[in-house]
Amino acid sequence: MKDDWLRVKRSDIVTERLQLIDEGRNISELEHEFERISASNLDTDLGLQSMAQALLDKAQELPEVAGYRYVEPNDLEEIRAERPDGPRRYSDKPPIDETTYDKILGAWLGRCAGCLLGKPIEGWHTERMWGYLKDLDRYPLSDYFISQVPPDIDDKYEVSKRWGFIDQVQNMPEDDDTNYTVVGLGVIKEFGIGFTSENVGEFWLTNIPLLKTCTAERVAYRNLSTLIMPPKSATFRNPYREWIGAQIRADFYGYVSLMNPELAAELAWRDARISHIKNGIYGEMWVAAMLAAAAHEQDPKSVIQAGLSEIPARSRLAEAINDVMSWHEEGISPDEAVSRIHKRWNQFIPHHWCHVISNAQIVAMGLLWSDLDFEKGICTAVQACFDTDCNGATVGSILGMMLGASNLPKKWIAPLNDTLQTGVAGYHRVKISGLAQQTVNLINRAWQEIG
Repeated sequence: MKDDWLRVKRSDIVTERLQLIDEGRNISELEHEFERISASNLDTDLGLQSMAQALLDKAQELPEVAGYRYVEPNDLEEIRAERPDGPRRYSDKPPIDETTYDKILGAWLGRCAGCLLGKPIEGWHTERMWGYLKDLDRYPLSDYFISQVPPDIDDKYEVSKRWGFIDQVQNMPEDDDTNYTVVGLGVIKEFGIGFTSENVGEFWLTNIPLLKTCTAERVAYRNLSTLIMPPKSATFRNPYREWIGAQIRADFYGYVSLMNPELAAELAWRDARISHIKNGIYGEMWVAAMLAAAAHEQDPKSVIQAGLSEIPARSRLAEAINDVMSWHEEGISPDEAVSRIHKRWNQFIPHHWCHVISNAQIVAMGLLWSDLDFEKGICTAVQACFDTDCNGATVGSILGMMLGASNLPKKWIAPLNDTLQTGVAGYHRVKISGLAQQTVNLINRAWQEIG
C-alpha cells in the first residue's frame, strides 16, 4: 500500500516552505521549525507526524510580508475585479455548426496525442531526455518516443524501466491528464452547467479511487472524505496548492463553454477551488478560457490573451505568461525560450518542476512557437521537460481545437485507435469520437441552461 502517499513527508515540509515564500508570507517566526522538521527522519519516524501536521496548520496563519506586489484573490468576484478587458463571449447563440464536432474531436484527440507523447518520459530531466534523443539521432523531437532501442542506449537511459512508449501501446492508456477531462464531462453530465464545487467533490469520491489522485488532488480528496469542504479543502495541510493539478483539469470546462471564455473560467474556478488557491486556480481558469476562445481565434497569441483576460492582471501567473509573450515578440528561438525558463525554474526541485507557473510558461511557449503546426507545438512543449505529459496534453488540446480533427496529422492520431482508457468509473474504455459527440450534446444543453 502507498501509505507514504497518505501521510506528511519531509518533502511536503520542504514544499510548504517554498510555497509560503511564493505567496509572500513572512515565515521568520516558523523558520526554525521548518529547518528542524526538514532535517528530521520524518519519513521513517511516524511519531513525528503530529509535529509536522501542527507546523502545516500554523503556517496557514502567517501574515503577508510588507510590500508584496501581487494581487491574488481566491473569490470569483474579486478575481473578476482584477482581470483586464477581454472578449468574455464571442456569440450570443449556440455555436453549433458543421465544424463544431470536428473542433471538439480535434481537442480530444490533440489532448490524448500530446499526453501520450510526454507520458513515457515524465520526470526525465534535460540531460536524460535530450541525450536519449541525440544518441538516437532524433533531436529535435519530431515523433513519439520509442522503447525499442539498442542495449547501450537502454543501459544509459534506463528506457526499459518505463512504460507508455508508442511501441508499447495500442490506444491512449490511462493518465491523470485524461482522467480529469473525462471527470469534467461526467460532472456536467450529472449536475449540469450549474454544478457546485461540492458536486465535483462528490463526483471524485464516487468515481475515482483515492490512490488514482496525486499531490493537491490527493490532499483535497482526503480532506473531502473527512468533511473538510471547499475552499478549506484546498488549504488544509496542502503544500501543493499552486501546483499544476488544477490546470490539467481545465479542458472539458473549456470544451463545454465553446465561444464563452468567461463561462469557461467560472466553471474552472468552481472546480479548482477544491484543491488549489491563487495561481493554482488561475491556471485552470486560463486554460479553460483559452479553449473556449480557441474555437473562434486562429492566432495563438489571441488565444493566450483571451485566457489572460479571465485572471488577475497583477498575479504571478499573468506576469510569467506576459514574459513569454514578450520573448516571442523579441524573435528569440524556442531553444532560447526554454533556456530562459530553465534559468528561472530549477527542474531538480519538485516545487519548481510541478508548479503551475513554470509549466504554464511552457504551454504558452509551445503555442506561440507552434506557428499553428500541431507537431511543432506539442514537440516544443514536451522537449522543454518539466511536466511533459501535462504540457503536451494542454498544448495538443488547444491546437486540436483551433485546427480541428480533420487537420491533425495521422502519424499523431492513428496510434490512438479512437480509444481512451481511464480510471474513472463508467469510462474505463471509451471511444474518443464518442466522447466528442457527448461533448457536443452537452454544449447544446449548456447553452439552453444559460439562455
